[in-house]
Order: sequence, then C-alpha cells, then structure tokens
Amino acid sequence: MFIYLDNSSTTRVKPEVAEKMVNVLTKDFGNPSSLHRLGLSAEKLIKEARVSIAGALNASPEEIFFTSCGSESNNTVIRVVWESRRKQGRRIITSAVELPAVLRPCEYCASAGAELVHIPVDGSCRLDMERLRASLNEDTLLVSIMQVNNEVGSIMPLAEIAAEIKKRAPKALFHSDAVQGFGKIPCDVRELGVDFMSISAHKVHGPKGIGALYIRKGVHLPPFILGGGQENGFRSGTEAVADIAGFGEAVKALRPVDPRVRDYLIKRLREYFGDTVKINSPLDGADSILNVSFAGCRAEVLLHMLEEKDIYVSTGSACSS
Repeated sequence: MFIYLDNSSTTRVKPEVAEKMVNVLTKDFGNPSSLHRLGLSAEKLIKEARVSIAGALNASPEEIFFTSCGSESNNTVIRVVWESRRKQGRRIITSAVELPAVLRPCEYCASAGAELVHIPVDGSCRLDMERLRASLNEDTLLVSIMQVNNEVGSIMPLAEIAAEIKKRAPKALFHSDAVQGFGKIPCDVRELGVDFMSISAHKVHGPKGIGALYIRKGVHLPPFILGGGQENGFRSGTEAVADIAGFGEAVKALRPVDPRVRDYLIKRLREYFGDTVKINSPLDGADSILNVSFAGCRAEVLLHMLEEKDIYVSTGSACSS
C-alpha cells in the first residue's frame, strides 16, 4: 500500500481504460485506413474518442487532432505558425513560467528571426497583465500562455488574455498548453477564446504517449508530418488506436476534482507544522495542485524520507528534473 501524490507528473491508468486498450490491442487491432471490417472497427474507435474529447472541450470533432503528447502539440503550433506565417508578424509572446515544451520551440523560432517576449509573473505566479497589454502590437504573430501552472497551480486568465489579443493584436493567434488544466478545471475553448489548445492523456488517468491538439475551425495550418494523410492530412502516420481509445475512455471517466481534499491537507499541515510550513500555491488556484515548503528542510531530503514511507511527491516539474 502506498500514497501517490504526484498526479501532476503522471497518473495511474484507470482499470476501464486499461481494459479498453487491451481489447483494442488483441481484438480490434486493424489499421484504421484499411477497408475491411477490422479496419472499420478501428476507425470507429478513433471517431468515438475524438467525439468524447471534443465534447469535454466544447469543440467540434473535426477540430481535434491526435498527437503523441502535449510536447508535440505545443511544438506543432509554435513552429508551424512561425514557419508558415512569419510574414504576418515576428513577435511571439509567452510567459516566463512556461514548460520547456513551449519555451524551447519559442527559442528555436527566436534563433530563426522571431522577436520573443517573456511576460513575467508575480510571487503567486500570476501573469503581469499590464506587461502583456504593453507587449501586444500589430507585429504580434502568436501568444502562448499555459492554462494552469504546473508548479503551484495558478490559473491564468485565458479569456481575459484572449480579449486583449482581439483588441490590441487582432491578427495574432492564441495558444494554450492546458495539459495541467484539462480534466481539472473547465476547458471550454469557446469561452476561453483560444485558437489552439494542447492536452495529454496521461494527466487524466489515460495512457502515456498520446495527446491531442485543438485547432479552431477556420485557422489553417500546413501539415506538420507528411505521409499517408492521416488526421485529415495534418499529421500523417498510422494512428495509435489503442492509445487513442484509451484517451477517449479516460475522458469519459473524468470526474470533478473535490476541493475539500486540498483544503483538508492544508488545514492538517498548518495544524501539525504551524509556522514552519509555507503554502506556496494561491488559494484560488487549481484544486489539483498544492505546493508547500518547510523551513529548515531541503526538498530532496524530504522527498526521500517520504519515499521510505511509501509516500510519493515531487520537488518540482518532472520536465525540469
């Protein structure tokens, strides 16, 4: 028996998800591009998963494209937008606290001539909206801001950002890495006003190695991977049917995060440790993330002490380990 508190890094696959995937791997194993019965069954599974994920985002199924992970989704948007639309603008705006899967491709674009602007955050990881407003101009090509910060759980005001982009840089496109938000807080792409959104299965009790990218209808991007024309010609390559079906099943099983769990943990930590514990997460952040520190105790020492008692936590982002 162990206590696992590292769900922001990855989650355990739910039994119904694993069962679905085993059935696909052993029974409905056809190539979805094949015209025989097994191929058509596989194609149906992909369509069902696409509908499930689209419903969770309030998107249309044709706006959902499967990728290998959130990192691929992020890279696809940032690099393809830059390479295909650089004549329309050279400024790319992102936050100073994005994951490497956003920062590195942005830096790649900067090395190719883009003007990269990092918007700072305050001590609670809230975006400096005044700096954002001042940075938006007619030369802005793309804005990429995460939905939920993976370290402390701060929620970025995506709808407000989208409104500012529309007012100050109407030609710019808006992307959000919602890997930490999807399944934990509302991710209505219509209400949030994003053009692109990246999500991943393994953060919501689905399998690793499968992600999805929302691309708003009407926004055209050239193919990221050329080949057999899968994913409506946008991302070629035989689909990972079992992983996609598992993703869809995980989305069907999504349940709201109970805020009482985080509130209870904060209460007990304060009762037991008093002033030696510091709650670093904002109380209005995502209920799925809690960042705390303890005076006089190194994080790695605490991690290994807890591990000896079969309690698993992280000292920070798995992407930055």
